[in-house]
Amino acid sequence: MEFNKVVRGANRALNDEDSVNEILDAGFLCHVSFQHQGQTMIIPTAYGRSGEFIYLHGSTKNFMLNQILDGQVFCIGVTHLDGIVLARTLFDTSVNYRSVVLFGKARLLTQEDERLRGLKIITENVLKGRWNEVPIGSENQIKATMVVEFKIDKASAKVRNEGPKGDDDEKNEVWSGHIPLVTKALEPIQDKKFGLDLEMTESVKNYWTENK
Repeated sequence: MEFNKVVRGANRALNDEDSVNEILDAGFLCHVSFQHQGQTMIIPTAYGRSGEFIYLHGSTKNFMLNQILDGQVFCIGVTHLDGIVLARTLFDTSVNYRSVVLFGKARLLTQEDERLRGLKIITENVLKGRWNEVPIGSENQIKATMVVEFKIDKASAKVRNEGPKGDDDEKNEVWSGHIPLVTKALEPIQDKKFGLDLEMTESVKNYWTENK
């Protein structure tokens, strides 16, 4: 994995493999930027990571996946918003965040074991343990699903995790500081269409317990 030079806000760059992977593993939603007939596009989607590879999936007719398989170098971005930073001036107001930007190419997984492994990586990244609790789907549904492997060729990471900066000489006495933000899980709501009252599976219990 190579690292892009961060110019703007270079003091916030954390260009090492562990930092990049830590940010990637902290979530499961990314934004994929690509080109189609000279037009730049960006689409959000779920992902999973294993080593230097990112896995994406969708319908075999998925527009984005079919476009990124044309050999182009495309970009994946992941951002976690951690807080609102309120300085004594609007100019110095900011946010705390962790972000990575990745560049590379995609490969279509055609072997059944590769495809299933990719789907498992994505599933376990969203909710650990769910893969072993429910069936994958019907044979036709699996055939209609495309799995793509993205190799991280280049990456950059930036993190801001502090209070206001740059307003040290301001004389106004307006409150300044930062508001931390977290993503938390509310109490799970059972699907009632089956008319059953079932106990939560371990994956759901664990996620709720760890994130509430």
